[in-house]
Amino acid sequence: MPVAMDTKKSLVLLHVLLLAWSAAPVRSAPMGPIKTIVLLVMENRSFDHFMGLMKKINPEIDGLTGTEDNPITPGDPKAPRIKVSDMAEFVDPDPGHEFEQIAEQIYGSMERVNLTTATMDGFVAQAESVMPGLSKRVMSAFRPEVVPVTTALAMNFAVFDRWFSSVPSSTQPNRLFVHSTTSNGLLSNNEVILLKGMPQRTIYEDVDDAGLSFGVYYQQIPATLFFRNMRKLKYVKNFNTYDRFKSDAKSGKLPNLVVVEQRYFDVAGTPANDDHPTHDISQGQKLIKEVYETLRVSPQWNQILFLITYDEHGGFYDHVPPPAHGVPSPDGVKGPAPHYFNFNRLGVRVPTIAVSPWIEKGTVEHRPQGPTLTSEYEHSSIAATVRTLFSLPQPHLTAREAWAGNFAHIISRTTPRTDTPVTLPSPPWSLRHSHANESRALSLFQEELLLLAKSLRRKLGMGDTANEKSQDQTSALNIGEANFYIQDAVSSFMRRGKAQLQAGLDPNSQVHP
Repeated sequence: MPVAMDTKKSLVLLHVLLLAWSAAPVRSAPMGPIKTIVLLVMENRSFDHFMGLMKKINPEIDGLTGTEDNPITPGDPKAPRIKVSDMAEFVDPDPGHEFEQIAEQIYGSMERVNLTTATMDGFVAQAESVMPGLSKRVMSAFRPEVVPVTTALAMNFAVFDRWFSSVPSSTQPNRLFVHSTTSNGLLSNNEVILLKGMPQRTIYEDVDDAGLSFGVYYQQIPATLFFRNMRKLKYVKNFNTYDRFKSDAKSGKLPNLVVVEQRYFDVAGTPANDDHPTHDISQGQKLIKEVYETLRVSPQWNQILFLITYDEHGGFYDHVPPPAHGVPSPDGVKGPAPHYFNFNRLGVRVPTIAVSPWIEKGTVEHRPQGPTLTSEYEHSSIAATVRTLFSLPQPHLTAREAWAGNFAHIISRTTPRTDTPVTLPSPPWSLRHSHANESRALSLFQEELLLLAKSLRRKLGMGDTANEKSQDQTSALNIGEANFYIQDAVSSFMRRGKAQLQAGLDPNSQVHP
């Protein structure tokens, strides 16, 4: 009898183990030469502002000639004009980059939005409405030697000179497109929606379901946690600090799809390195340099594609009109009143570079090769290319992904290059001649990150009650205080998630407060 019972228990245990094994995705490797894609999304710079003067080094780049200008009064041929300059340095205050402000920049006014082509003549006027004299900074461009890391990568690998932000709006909607090819109707900061978490599916879930791996390496707070599904217990171990990125790269253990998230809060000792205006560009250059050099000496180097892009243009001048025809809405969800935007126009061009030993030196990508006659490179191109390079079996996340240009073809060599630089030049000097100001107010994106931190401390989907709103002190936090709050919230979230997963809670459930 005891033997029979032991046999029965063993069979039950075997059955449970088989069920668990069959439920877990079978990990595999992509078939092509690219096994790992690394994504770094910087902040708020236009193509002409950051890379336009690189046309002097490589004339094939659609950059600046130095003759471009903007009138003080859009549409007035007699108005004084301000030309572009090569004097870009530290920028404070932050130029306008909300939906209405961007419409003014690229069309001259909201009333001219229905024109056939964007006129790109409102940058000066809009900047002057923010602060007198700001237009000279908005019309300025960085000399290649001031951003030597970006310059070196552009000359050694591939530059996209027609990569647009996905939405003519601010950071948050565009970052949502990076990960999910839609903002689900979000056009700007919406506290109620952000506290509930974004409901759409991301490319990371497709990667995971296909038996591949992904990882998010963060320095302060992972903005990818804005997505509800990313807060499931089964994904907690996919989030690790930036130090772990360096050690995983060194040991050849980077997952198939990697996101590196930078420091978004500018504090003493650990200054922001996201390139957002009011932050020091040299810190962003140091981050890009460090990520590249870490990947370059990794045993995985010959299997890597490293993509650097910027979420949106940040209010800085660009001369190329964003496409406004043939751009599909990702999912039919419209933006809020009063504009009810259909998501059928792209935003301003942003700097984008692809890095891999499988890319020919000095490549310049203009228009994509399809999949439609109106297709363009924009943030949805990331998911489209991941899907191709990794042969993901799922359908496109949205109609925008299905339409977006795919850049898998730039992995064109039959063998990896052996002449890629091991190290990159360092930025020559700091562009900010003062210490980080921890007492300043938060930017819009930092306010959104603070909302994310608040949501990590509560049950997903819960908004503020009237009593909680009256007692909430986070809205008054400055940069230094907010940085401490968010890092504490993230640490607590990760500890709870790992403990709950170890305790045997449902891996598909959300991390509990």
